[in-house]
Amino acid sequence: MLRSIGPLLSLLFATSILLVGNGLLGTLIPLRADLDGFSTASVGAIGSVYFAGFLLGCLGTPYLVARVGHIRSFAVLCAIASAAPLIHGLTSNAFAWALMRGMTGFCFAGLYMVIESWLNEQATNETRGRIFSIYLMINLSALTLGQLLLNLASPAVFALFALCSILTSLALVPIALSTTAQPLPIQATRINMRKLYRLSPVGLVGSLVVGLSNAPFWTLAPFYASTKGLDVAGISFFMTAAIVGGAAAQMPIGRLSDRMDRRTMIVAVSIGAAIAEIGLVLAGNTGSAMILMAGGFAYGIFAFTLYSLVVAHMNDHAASESFVGVSGGLLMAYALGAIIGPSVASFGASYLGINFIFFFAAAAHVLFAAFGLYRMGVNPALPEEERADFVLVPQPTASVPTELDPRADNEDPAADAVAQA
Repeated sequence: MLRSIGPLLSLLFATSILLVGNGLLGTLIPLRADLDGFSTASVGAIGSVYFAGFLLGCLGTPYLVARVGHIRSFAVLCAIASAAPLIHGLTSNAFAWALMRGMTGFCFAGLYMVIESWLNEQATNETRGRIFSIYLMINLSALTLGQLLLNLASPAVFALFALCSILTSLALVPIALSTTAQPLPIQATRINMRKLYRLSPVGLVGSLVVGLSNAPFWTLAPFYASTKGLDVAGISFFMTAAIVGGAAAQMPIGRLSDRMDRRTMIVAVSIGAAIAEIGLVLAGNTGSAMILMAGGFAYGIFAFTLYSLVVAHMNDHAASESFVGVSGGLLMAYALGAIIGPSVASFGASYLGINFIFFFAAAAHVLFAAFGLYRMGVNPALPEEERADFVLVPQPTASVPTELDPRADNEDPAADAVAQA
């Protein structure tokens, strides 16, 4: 185990530093925006711009790497991503913040792509599963630690923005000092969304719904918790509870979905997410921090497991397709939802109150559950022997589609790909 992981320690260490910094920044932004008097609609729009940048980063990074190589690309992206938090701390202009969030999304998508392509190059069929598992544990642990770092200083001062910048800069050190051979250039993939919809309507629409419903949480949940009376420590634990809930439930729910028509579990989890979102609204009205955190934990159990389920369902139907092309299409659907979701949720919250962000998400989940039931009525379930095993995948905010996923081992090299650019 150590022999296979040893050469990759510098890459994994860089990943953990990046994720801690990005996890901290993602929660810090809405808290500081609230203190600076930003409107709810402005905070939502800033969140939407982040996901737009993330999508552009996924599309543009292969061309950057092809031009200047992995290490130079990583250095450039790190430098820009390190500067962005400092600018947040120096100005209270909403347009400048939106621009910085878009740049941050672009840069972090590229940084993750560089690291993941590097990890994939070093992985073999025998070690890919173990490396992927470690990578996922780092994702979850680092995002959790990022929330807890909020307790080091007040969001009103410059220190936390400086810490985000420091962490992003330090991530360059293990990459620059790595002796691991650089991988081949990242392959750009042209996505055929119509073809993916024909393969699995529930999979593609599900990714869109996850973006619509989860992105407002990442963007506005700290703001929501603040309006319900939680202090900075309470907000950090509230966000941590949601992440831990999602992490704890992924494998039990996923393994259960392997034993049935996966759409049944997708519908059940969607309904559970809607109930948890209504429960969060009720929890916020109790005035109890513990009840609110329990609501966040329940939300994470359902809302954060749905993406892995829809990815697994899509892969049940896409055995003959390029894994990277399929996962790239799901990311694009997620990103489109994530661009729309925070803006719509925050606009509604401006007129109907902060609870609207969870009513909006609940409505999206209920409609998706109805769509899943409809598809179950018109299209029979796949036989058990044709279904792929469930594999936990990270949320797109913390990773991008990668051939590091062990399901990539099952690709038929002679099969028709979605079409390489």
